[in-house]
Amino acid sequence: VQLQASGGGLVQDGGSVRLSCAASGGRISSYVMGWFRQTPGKEREFVAGISGSGHITSYADSVKGRFTISRDNAKNTVDLHMNSLKYEDTGLYYCAADRTRVKVVFRNSNVYDYWGQGTLVTVSS
Repeated sequence: VQLQASGGGLVQDGGSVRLSCAASGGRISSYVMGWFRQTPGKEREFVAGISGSGHITSYADSVKGRFTISRDNAKNTVDLHMNSLKYEDTGLYYCAADRTRVKVVFRNSNVYDYWGQGTLVTVSS
């Protein structure tokens, strides 16, 4: 499975952006999908995750209420809708797939098997 993240860019503080992750080479409908972000000098951190069915979601406390993760299994895609963006949301955003757990969203990046290349989100203050 190959994952391709897109949608990043420069956005003003308080603005919105939608990231999209498209999968190819296999179906991801049974995989838990996650979004992670990384900034210079910091470890990659969990942002949001969604179960295979889409019924279970999980968010980092820092983005809860502002970000929404969703998926379209027919299109083999996962989106991250980011609202009320803050300067500290700036970072390189990665989508990832966990092929083992269908219903449980893990925040540990080590359990994810496939990773996209990352898309940069820059929030200007």
